[in-house]
Formats: sequence, C-alpha cells, structure tokens
Amino acid sequence: MSDQIEIQEIDHKDDENVIKHYGTPRHSGRYPWGSGKNPQRNKNFLQRADELKAQKMSDKEIAEVFGMSTGQYRSARKVYKYEKQMDDQLQAYKLREKGWSNVAIAEKLGVSEGTVRNMLDPNKKKQENRITTIANELENKLKEHPYLDVGEGVNRQLGVSEQYMDAVLMTLEDRGYQVLPYRLPQATNPKQFTNMRILCKDDVTREEISENLEKVTSPEGLYFENNGDIVRHNKPIPSIDSKRIAVKYAEEGGADKDGVIEIRPGVEDLSLGGRNYAQVRIGVDGTHYLKGMAVYGYDMPPGIDIVFNTSKHEGTPMLGKGDSTVLKQMKDDAQNPFGAAFRQWDYPDADGNMHTSPINIVNDDEDWEGWKKNLSSQFLSKQPVALAKRQLDLKYSEMADEFNELKNLNNPTIKRELLEEFSDNCDSAAEHLKAAALPRQGSFAILPVNSLKDNEVFAPRYENGEEVILVRHPHAGTFEIPRLKVNNKNQEALEVIGNEAAHAIGINSTVAKQLSGADYDGDTVLVIPTKGQNITTDRPLKGLQEFTETFGDTYARDPELKRCTGKSRDGMTGDGFNKGMQMGMVSNLITDMTIKGATLPEIERAVKHSMVVIDAEKHNLDWQRSEIDQGIADLREKYQNGGGASTLISKAKGQHAPILERKEYYSKNDSRMTDEERERFENGERVYYNSGRKYPEKNKKTGEYTGKWLDATETISNMAFEKDARNLSTGTYMEEVYAAHANRMKALANEARKEMRATGNLKRNKNAEKAYAEELTSINEKYLKAELEAPKERQAQAIARSNINARIAADPTLKDKDNAGKLKKISQKAVNDARDIVNGGEHKKRYRITLTDKEWEAIQAGAISDTRLRKIIQYSDKNEIKKLAMPRENRGLTSTQRSRARLLLDSGHTLSEVAESLGISTSTLTKELKSST
Repeated sequence: MSDQIEIQEIDHKDDENVIKHYGTPRHSGRYPWGSGKNPQRNKNFLQRADELKAQKMSDKEIAEVFGMSTGQYRSARKVYKYEKQMDDQLQAYKLREKGWSNVAIAEKLGVSEGTVRNMLDPNKKKQENRITTIANELENKLKEHPYLDVGEGVNRQLGVSEQYMDAVLMTLEDRGYQVLPYRLPQATNPKQFTNMRILCKDDVTREEISENLEKVTSPEGLYFENNGDIVRHNKPIPSIDSKRIAVKYAEEGGADKDGVIEIRPGVEDLSLGGRNYAQVRIGVDGTHYLKGMAVYGYDMPPGIDIVFNTSKHEGTPMLGKGDSTVLKQMKDDAQNPFGAAFRQWDYPDADGNMHTSPINIVNDDEDWEGWKKNLSSQFLSKQPVALAKRQLDLKYSEMADEFNELKNLNNPTIKRELLEEFSDNCDSAAEHLKAAALPRQGSFAILPVNSLKDNEVFAPRYENGEEVILVRHPHAGTFEIPRLKVNNKNQEALEVIGNEAAHAIGINSTVAKQLSGADYDGDTVLVIPTKGQNITTDRPLKGLQEFTETFGDTYARDPELKRCTGKSRDGMTGDGFNKGMQMGMVSNLITDMTIKGATLPEIERAVKHSMVVIDAEKHNLDWQRSEIDQGIADLREKYQNGGGASTLISKAKGQHAPILERKEYYSKNDSRMTDEERERFENGERVYYNSGRKYPEKNKKTGEYTGKWLDATETISNMAFEKDARNLSTGTYMEEVYAAHANRMKALANEARKEMRATGNLKRNKNAEKAYAEELTSINEKYLKAELEAPKERQAQAIARSNINARIAADPTLKDKDNAGKLKKISQKAVNDARDIVNGGEHKKRYRITLTDKEWEAIQAGAISDTRLRKIIQYSDKNEIKKLAMPRENRGLTSTQRSRARLLLDSGHTLSEVAESLGISTSTLTKELKSST
C-alpha cells in the first residue's frame, strides 16, 4: 500500500459520496506523510472536506471519513489549504509574466480579482521566500546536528507561526528529509513519555535515534531576525597534572579508604567551594580521571596536592592503557569523558578572575536531599511479617488519603488529569511493592573514619548515643545490617566530615566490609533509628568475612583465556557474561531462599556467588566456576524448582512473556468493546485491544530489512499481567501480606479510573472571557513562556536519557529491580544536570506556571478552554494546582487521615512529624484525634 493519501475521482451522482480509497494513515506530526505539493490532490481533499462540512458534519466525523484523528484532519486541512494558496500564487505569477490581466487570472483560478492582487503583492512573494530561507537554514543545521527537535514550541523559538512551520517541514520532506515521531521515556519515569518530532534524513530509524539521544537538539540560535550563536553544552574540561597526585595502595592503608580523594586545603584550583565533601570526577593529564568522594586531607606529602586511596596493590601503574591502572581512562567524548552526569562550576583566582574548576561535581548534599522515602521489598521482606504489614498499611493509607483529596477537587479538568496520574501511581505501587518509610530514616553517603569503633557511626543528623542500623543495596540478608551507636564526638570525623554534614556519615573499614564490601567512591546507605521498631539484624557471617579477603585470587581467570565480558558468546571476545542478568538471577535466588526459610550456610553459598558475579567483569573472575563450587544449581532446584524467580517478591517486576502490543480504550462509547470488556471497563479496569501494528523485520547482523513484517509485541511485568497478585504467590505468610497489598493498590487504581471517567469537562464561558480579560492575557503570557521553554526541556530529557543509558551500559545491574531506587536517583540527577546544560550552564529549575488567586478565579469561571487548561497543568506544579482546586472550607480530617495518623504515631513518628505530613498544626491533630475517640 502506498504511504500517500490518494483520493480517487468522486462520482457526484452517487448519493453515498465517499472517498473510494485512501492509503495508510501514517503521519509525521501535523500532516500525512508523503503529502508533498500536488495541486490536484489538495484541491480534491479540500473540495471533499467542504462538501462534508456543508452536510453539517463535525470535524470529528469528517476526520473519520478520511481515516484520521480530528487533530490530524485539522492539521492536514490547514497544510493543504496553505499548499493550494502557494500553488495558486505561483500560477498567478506565471500567468502575469505571460501578460495576463488580473481579471483573466482571477477567472482562470476561480477567485476574485482582489485575491489575485493580494497574491501578486511583493510581500506575499517575500513570505514564500522566507519559507525557503527557513528551510535552507534548517537544512544547514542538519549538517551539524543530524537530529533536530521540531516539536511543540520550536516554531516560537524560531519566531515563525505554526502554519509557516508546517510549510517549512513539508518543503524539507520534498528534499528527502522526514519528520519522525519519537516517544522518549522520561528520565525519572520511564513509563511516561515525552512526545518528540525529530527532523532527520529519511533513512534514519527510531533505533538510530535511541542510540544517539544526546545528539537530539532543537535548532537554537536560528532566530531569523537576529541569528544567535550555537549554545555550547559544556565548557572545555580542565585537567590537573598527574605529578600533583600520590597513590596510597592497599599495602599502605589505601584499602581502608578505597575511593577517597584527599585534597590539600587552601589550594586555589582544588577548592570544594564551601563543601566538606562531594562525589566528584577530576580530569588528569587530559587522558585519565579520578573517581570518588573528595574530602580535605591533613597529612599530605610535600609537593603533593591530592592523595588517592585504592584497594589495588603496589606496582599497579597510576596511568596507562587498558584496565590495569589505578586511574580510569577518559572516554572518547569531549562533552562527557567520565561516562556520568556531572556539574561544572567556576572559582575566582587571587585577582578575582573566574576559572572553570577541574573538580566536576557528581553528587553533593543538594543531590542527596530527599533520597529513600520508601522501604524496598528487598529489605522489608527479610524482616518480621508484622513490620512489613505495618509499613505496607501505612503506604496504602497514604494513597487512599490522596484519593479522597482528589475526589474533592472542584475543577473537572484538573480532577481528571490528577486522577489519571494517581491511577498510574497505584499500579506502579502494586508492581514495585514499596512500603512507607520508617521514622527519621534517611540516605547518606559513607566516608571512612577508622578511629571509630566497630559498633560506632558518626551521624550528625542523629542524636549522640542513639542506636541506628545501616542498610546498603543490594541487600542479601540481615547479617549485612550493622547495628551501631551514634558517636558524634569523634575528633577525626569532626575534622574530615564536620558536625553540620547533612548527608554524610562516618564508619570504619570493618563496618564497610559488613555492608557487602562497600567502598567510599560515592556509595550510600539507608540509616534507620531502631527505637520502637522491631528490626531484625544478625552477626556478620564468618565465612563471608574470610571469603571477602580471598575470592579475588581464588576465582581469577587464567590470563591465557579471553576476558570475562558480555560482548559475545562465541568464546572469542568474551564468555557471554551478562552482569545484569546474572546479578538479577542470584538476587532473586537469595530473596526466594530467605522467604522459604533456607539455612544460613545455604544463604552464605548464594551470597558468595553474588560477590563473584558483582566483580567478575571488573576483575576478570571465573563466575562459572563459582557457580559450580557454591552448588548454585542445587539451590535453584530446591528453592526455585530448578527455574528462575519463584516467590511473589522476586517475580512481581519480572517480565511476563511478550504479548501482542496493546492499546487502552479511552472512550466509554467505543463500539468495539465486547459486553465482558465493557463491564470490566465500567468497573475501572484498563481494557486493551491488540493494536494490529506491524513492523519490518531487520537482519541483526547486516542491518538490512528482510521483507517480512512482524507483529508488534510488548513486554509487561508479571504483576501488571495478573489480575490477582496471589497468582504469583507460593503461599508463605510474607508473600500473602504483599499480595493483599498489591491487590488493594490495583483496586484503588480502578476506583480512581472510575471516578475519572465519571468526571465531566470544564465548560467555556464567553462572558467570563470578557470579565477576566486582563487575567486571561496574563495566563496566556505565562503559557507562551512555558511553551517556549518546552524544546529545552525535551532536549534535556534526551541528554539525560543518553547519560542514563551510558550509566546502565557501564553497570548493567542498575536495571535490576533491587536497584530501582538507585537508578531513580541517577535519573533525577541526570535530568537536573541536563537542564543546566541546555540553559547554558545556569543551575536553575525548570520554569513552572504559577497562578494568582484572581487568575484561578478566571479559570473556575470558564474563561479558558478545557484543552488549554490541560496544557497549563502540563507546565505547572501539580501540587500547587491541586491546592487551588481543593474546596476552601475546612472539613477536618477524614476517617482515612485519622487512621493514617494513628498508624504513623504507633510506628514511632512524632506528633509534629505526623501533623506536618497531613498539612495541619499539632494542636489541630490533637483535637481531631480526641474528637474521634
């Protein structure tokens, strides 16, 4: 079938006038693909559309006749009309050059003489020339940047109307380019997408775009009144001289501070800028870099400004090619030689001149703020059932409370938008099995303080003398949880970390080893106070402590063999090792063994194997021999029936077998639903049908298409596939607790969708438009500003996604379900840093629309449309929007809120903490709780 929309001649004698044939509804955004200039086609399309309009058909009904959505039809009509005007104008010029009068030209074209005069106006010719000029400039831009974002807001960035933009893109399509729709998974929520339209060569595929997201950019600098300069992503990255660096090897005590970068205080270019610590990357000699936690050091050799601590042995060269060096080699990427998102900053010299610091910040207190607001199933499922149930009940209570708030919203548009988002969050909560946080828990970077005792921790955010536990992910068992007393008077810690450290704690090397061998290059732990909590911990397993010291030598691969890599399974370039897959398998095994009551010696075997797997690629270890030595196959047979994940906890986020690609029914009047599907739909379920989409098969080796067409499939999680979470359970008490929680979260999602579908639309009020004209102008100005920044946000999302992909490629275990929290932190930071990049290095937040009370009053009165309000929500802080839409009268606490308050108080939260979480005063909370007893 042709890609072009082909309209056959219409028989006007036929009362059932229809378009006899049209091609595939493939579109490049606003208009059909292949809609190059064709005067007859344009004429037929517009003629048929006008005829249908004359029959009192709505745009939606006409769109259905053409096989388009309403938006696609309106865009196509606009473009076809513009094309016809351009074609008529060209004919008018040609006829005028032949000596035809305006009257004769008007008669020939079927228009008025005044229209012809307008066509021949020199300014009109300038418009056509301007389209060509813009197209030429974009084409030149494509030579530098092969993937240009031309989506929403870019036309404003260029200073042209949407109509001009459509014509420009159509001109470029005629030159052999395409506008490729691309759905970019959002960096911080991959299940939500940013819709992009990318201008590129016509042979570019979506796969190619996915591999080059960092190269997707909007055509910044092209302002046709005054062309601007191209914004440079990052400043050149300075390096320091390797002669200023000393390495402290394992034999010298470096292993006890592995990953710590000690910096001489008072050195101008090595200042941490008011920080006492930060996770950093520092370029060295333009070829290598330091990676770790930077702190000030107070025992530096003469002539040395940096001491780098490592667990590598004496004799390992500091610099050189390959993997056997202390420092890492820079990647061949001028914009990101470190393979991680980082933030540059400037410092003043003695004369006040600004210079770019060689210290690039990866994480500091600002980045660590707010981490770990939930408890993972990996930790909680290994604790007493009562503790898990209590924290899951709190999580459900929190979500149910939010649902009750949303039901009370008094603006239908906002209510629908937020209920849809809420239902997705409920489904996600069912899949990820996150529980509410314990009182005062927080995430902290670890730093070495070896003068601390084995049962002590330096933690300035906690009370001196109180007891806390530390949890590091991945987390194998209760024997990896140190139980420590806070000592905030340690002098070494006060000097290195400081008593005002917001997100760093100090531990000694013995504690670090219990934390599954943590090091100090940026590793973080969860700190949880134990008072009032029933948290189980165990002594470190002696066998693991001994194994930690020796497994690197025990499982070192024969140097004659190829390195342990995942590049190939043919034995020539690697042994087929897939770190992410192997870590996922052994992590699931440990979880299933714990839930099913395995003995400590059995769990020890599995944990030993996990330690080899974690370091296999980095240190070239024989992971296959470890699997045999530890009897992993026997453990899988005993606790997983010889297969993979077997309990609900390990299976929930696992991928279900691929199914045909689905699409949700959004319309309750969809005639394609069966009676059974309609009943499920009305009960709030997501109801899907197979999309029927197909895609061309490609030869993986040659990259060429085979000529076959395959059904489009998708993968979903096991939890998303199962209606009843108990189908994933083997019947243990812990699994049943989690199954009940998942089912009630799914039910809450369905209730939210039912409420959403029953909510009407915002009614437009013409009188309100006049009464609130001033407010309407202000709202539109804010919206236009936000829309203008939309291309920058899409570019930031693309850069962030590229950086995230690079991090995952370097460490595949980030895709493991147990590292979901870590990946989320990395993703949020990548977005923040990418926003800095596209804003020319400015460290600022994304622009958000803020509405005044009067502007909100205008919205409530119907001064703007439902469609415009949805777009305003898109560019606003949804929490602020929700506050505006809540009823103003004080209704007191709901029964759900009171229940949640009691649960929080029973779990150890203070009265002030509970009041803050509910957004009320402590006196009000006390009064509410007393009145309900």
